[in-house]
Amino acid sequence: MSRGPQRERSEFDRRLLDVRRVARVMAGGRRFSFRATVVIGNRKGKVGVGVAKGQDVGQATEKAVARAKKNLITVPITQSGSIAHEVRAKFSAASVLLRPRRAGSGIIAGGAVRAVAELAGISNLSSKILSRTANKLTNALATIEALKQLM
Repeated sequence: MSRGPQRERSEFDRRLLDVRRVARVMAGGRRFSFRATVVIGNRKGKVGVGVAKGQDVGQATEKAVARAKKNLITVPITQSGSIAHEVRAKFSAASVLLRPRRAGSGIIAGGAVRAVAELAGISNLSSKILSRTANKLTNALATIEALKQLM
């Protein structure tokens, strides 16, 4: 029994990092929309971050996933499931330090850095957010910049 068009299962896992309500002021008052930040990855070395706005959270999330697919990067992962060397990167106000770890250490990271690392397929990593910003979007993009340096 079919109920409309079947959607095929995407190869990418997704994680909604952040949803914010944004407003623009018009003649009749404020008009609200939503901004979604999404991380997608296949846990085998491909990861991307997308940001989009929409009239509701669902629409913003779908647009963000489509944009994340356009911004995919490939991360080189070592045999131990870590990164090859220590790397430091900055994006806007966010600054991130990523360090490789021995096999079995797990991911020692918080928030946006953990989400990006897990979806990239990195299983052993230590990280530190060096900036004072708590903005998940800029922290995720700084992590992506750090992973780009590994290529």
